Amino acid sequence: MRWPAEPKRLPEDAPNILIVLLDDVGFGVSETFGGEVHTPTLSKLADQGIRYNSFHTTSICSPTRAALLTGRNHTRVGSGTIAERAVAFDGYTGVIPKEAATLAEVLKHYGYRTSAFGKWHNTPATETTAIGPKDRWPNGYGFEYFYGFLAGETSQWEPRLVENYNFVEPPNDDPTYHLTEDLVDRALDWLDDHRAYSPDKPFLMYWAPGAVHGPHHVFPEWADKYKGKFDSGWDAYRERVHQRQLAMGVIPPGTQLTPRAETMQAWDDVPAEERAFQLRLMELYAGFVEHTDVQVGRVVSGLEERGLRDNTIVFYLFGDNGSSAEGQRGSISELLAQNQIANTVDEQIVALERLGGLDALGTAKTDNMYHAGWAWAGCTPFRSTKLVAAHFGGTRNPLVVSWPNQIRSDKVVRQQFHHVVDIAPTIYELLQIAPPQSVNGHEQMPIDGVSMVYTFSNAEAACQKQEQFFDNNGSRGLYRDGWFASTFGPLTPWINAQKGLSEWDSARDVWQLYDLRNDFSQATDLASRYPEKLAELQSRFVEVAKDNQVFPLGAGIWLRLHPEDVKRPPYDHWTFSGKTRRMPEFTAPGLGKQSNRVVLDISVEDAASGVLYALGGAGGGLSLSMEKGCLVYHYNMMIIEQYVARCSQPLAAGTHRVEVITRIARLGGAGTVAILVDNKQVAAVDLKRTTPVAFSASETFDVGVDLGSVVSASYEGRRPFEFSGVIDRVEVELID
Repeated sequence: MRWPAEPKRLPEDAPNILIVLLDDVGFGVSETFGGEVHTPTLSKLADQGIRYNSFHTTSICSPTRAALLTGRNHTRVGSGTIAERAVAFDGYTGVIPKEAATLAEVLKHYGYRTSAFGKWHNTPATETTAIGPKDRWPNGYGFEYFYGFLAGETSQWEPRLVENYNFVEPPNDDPTYHLTEDLVDRALDWLDDHRAYSPDKPFLMYWAPGAVHGPHHVFPEWADKYKGKFDSGWDAYRERVHQRQLAMGVIPPGTQLTPRAETMQAWDDVPAEERAFQLRLMELYAGFVEHTDVQVGRVVSGLEERGLRDNTIVFYLFGDNGSSAEGQRGSISELLAQNQIANTVDEQIVALERLGGLDALGTAKTDNMYHAGWAWAGCTPFRSTKLVAAHFGGTRNPLVVSWPNQIRSDKVVRQQFHHVVDIAPTIYELLQIAPPQSVNGHEQMPIDGVSMVYTFSNAEAACQKQEQFFDNNGSRGLYRDGWFASTFGPLTPWINAQKGLSEWDSARDVWQLYDLRNDFSQATDLASRYPEKLAELQSRFVEVAKDNQVFPLGAGIWLRLHPEDVKRPPYDHWTFSGKTRRMPEFTAPGLGKQSNRVVLDISVEDAASGVLYALGGAGGGLSLSMEKGCLVYHYNMMIIEQYVARCSQPLAAGTHRVEVITRIARLGGAGTVAILVDNKQVAAVDLKRTTPVAFSASETFDVGVDLGSVVSASYEGRRPFEFSGVIDRVEVELID
């Protein structure tokens, strides 16, 4: 008997593929592209390969990832906004359809071994529970192994981790732990398994650590490298970087430095008493970027040590969008911006002092993000930042490609206009794979991207990409044959608690026109000079937008106006055991934003202690705990406001019924919390305001413990502060 030979579907010596995708880092950050942050790995790979200065993303997280993995435009595959802001419009559901098979799914069928590490952010936020459904988790999209987190961000110190289909916890008491380093260790372990079990197979590894998305968490020694480096502020940073980019040839001669938006604060207008705060936030970001790039270097070194590097093509995408302005005026709790909660820098600094001052920044105590001015500086020489699709500050990211066996390195910067949708077709061409018409019984939609292979051996080749549309939060644009027409839209990311979004009328938007052949940085608006060209591109945008499910325009901001429409479970009553763990906030009862009643049946000994339940984490959340028998309710309103109710007498040993009744008149409004024990009120607290959308992106609802980062600093050193009594049952109901 002879087993049939395994079919060969790939060219001889098909390369291994490593796709590295960083998060929230703009064009002008890395020293490789003229910035002031040390990036030795990006520079090494650029020296060993080729670099691009006109590569684009979608200006936001989930959409870029969906486009990268499928080769289709983001709205065409239901990813017009981040997973947590999904709404019931076709282009914005947060669901990548099976008719748009991912690169991993296709390559798996051709014989590749596939893995993904780090941030996913392409599963609907209501489908991330232990009970599923799980067909839209990474394993359901072609990755045979996944280790990372499903949400848009997580703490680097206490990440909410998933391994394949199971939740896992990082070590509780390891002061050397950092998520990005953990992701390297896991990736190298997987490579060892691959070499042991399938050494004849090529692999695809998608390594997307989630760094340097907020919170900006890094060991202080990395940030300390940058002390004093940014003391002159963000305006001066841009001027220095612009001159360096010109000198290095990263940008074409004559490229102009675009001005600061009138709505963005100048460094000279930052009060002296705030500057230490703003500078430390930037030092932490810079240290985080360098630390992340060094971890990429560990992955690359791991390939070298295993003899895999020469035949591995590395795509190093330095950012899934431009640097993020979501820290607005500097923040110790970045989801203040997502919740549209008004705040001041003074409030931030006062709250920070309670946590230990500047030394608390970058630690598990804060979810810190830098001032939007630093994000704008990180996008030099372009206008705007992440969340803006009209300007390249939001969409233009460095790209380096390195493949020692096949790509001859050179120093000529590739200037062809390309987009993240072009990565998948590039790989298909390299492997001589025609994009399949059917995958797993699902007829496939066409690929939108254009292969970049023609640029590998010819830096001066004429651009083969004629058209690309952009859209995010109503900010939109169209590239066509060297021209770019765009309009800013209603949302200004760096304005705190922006008003007037509901008054936006897209028909009144003012469009701009740029000739990119002579204007690399979008410095000169030619709309008044060439009205016919502008009208032509505007008309074409409408056609392309219809084809790509972009309408209704601005659907990405819907939940900012209508937080009540956030997708949530269809329940108004839940029953939990004392062992309920890791229920993601977007699937949990809205304890901090809706009126509700929580009833717990518990049994305690004298002086019982621990957490009865918790939702959220250090950046924002609520918990009910017990300290030596005394009940303590804590509402952490995004760090800047703390509300505590504490009973005066400890509970006697025995069984008790505890009720927590919360009444909140409207989303984000004031509220009251009353605590009852055996039908008698024992404590209460008024909430001046509440969190309308979410406390966090990845923290969870837990019974009997507070997993992840802790809601209350009062038990921080005792994490996860497991309850010493017995919780028989927890009933939660939403009430009017």
